Amino acid sequence: MLSVLRKRRGIIHGRVRCGKLTKQIVNQIQPGEIAVISHADIDEVTAHSLVSRRVRAVINCSPSFTGRYSTEGARLLLDNHVPLYDCSPCSDIISYLHNGQLITIDGHYLFNENGQKLSRLTLVTMSIWKEKHKIAEDNGQRLLEEFINNTLEHAIREKSYFINPLPELPLNTSLINRDAVVVARGNHYREDLQAIRAYIHEVNPVLIGVDGGADALLEFGLTPDIIIGDMDSVSDRALAAAKDIVVHAYPAGGAPGEQRVHGLGLPYHLLHAPGMSQDIALLLAYEYQSRCIVSLGTHSNMIEFLEKGRSGMASTLLVRMKIGTRLVDAKGISQLYPRRTAGKSILHMFGGIGFPAVIAAGFHPVFRNSLLAVWLHVKAIVGG
Repeated sequence: MLSVLRKRRGIIHGRVRCGKLTKQIVNQIQPGEIAVISHADIDEVTAHSLVSRRVRAVINCSPSFTGRYSTEGARLLLDNHVPLYDCSPCSDIISYLHNGQLITIDGHYLFNENGQKLSRLTLVTMSIWKEKHKIAEDNGQRLLEEFINNTLEHAIREKSYFINPLPELPLNTSLINRDAVVVARGNHYREDLQAIRAYIHEVNPVLIGVDGGADALLEFGLTPDIIIGDMDSVSDRALAAAKDIVVHAYPAGGAPGEQRVHGLGLPYHLLHAPGMSQDIALLLAYEYQSRCIVSLGTHSNMIEFLEKGRSGMASTLLVRMKIGTRLVDAKGISQLYPRRTAGKSILHMFGGIGFPAVIAAGFHPVFRNSLLAVWLHVKAIVGG
């Protein structure tokens, strides 16, 4: 029996945190535990979460990097010195494990606490990642063509839904003439949320969490007003804190998240819609007359959609076409400049254009939202 967690001479001992839904594991895993997942092509958000949780190692029952498309998750784990192993061949060892169980990684094999061999392992190295990355780059053009074709096909099929207004839901939260911030857990969502905290505190917008985006708000001491999604990655704590819960349901019927919310005894609304929950959140803010919609962490490019298991982005294309000038995309705002380094020069520039810009912003929505984007950036640099 192993009684001490330790790592020596390539032998890794630790307790298991396992499951087939990685986004649930990363919310529960404790420092020093070994994550056992089944996640083909580990994405950046998952990798960052595992690193921040200080996991001892990661064992993947699926290929961590297939080479189908370029994803950075495996590389990020390696860059942060997190040992990463793929089961070889891929096997469902999750069904033989339970949370808290002690396991040992010894060379190329995984053992349980009784010394029973559970699986052969392949250590993922940087050379393996580079080899797969080259394959992914070679596949890029063909994959992009397939992605575009799929997007256009579904856009034609789904356009009538997005042209027509959403059904009216009796929400407790009013969005009329208020700013709204829609938070999803996409790449750099933590840094971007930190960058616009001053804006949130000053403007007091409606805060909309897309599934786990609600927990991102809680991490920063903010309470989500509305939670929208299929409820597969949001915590019970976040659901209990929200004023409104909107369960995203399939257009033809069925809502996977309804049973969970109903079981918690919480009131909720059903909203039948195609596409992704992040798009429905943006559309709801628009249809319910939000003055300006600030999004962060939302998915906006092919790689991010492929990481989500989506082969197209029809709903995102249609929603952004409809929302138009009311949308300010704050995704990546934290990466524009190092914090504070350019603050003084930008403040001088902003002050110079400030008066005429404010006058113009009062008359033209495009300029108003462009000005807001600049202001968000300035606040990120000099105010935090």
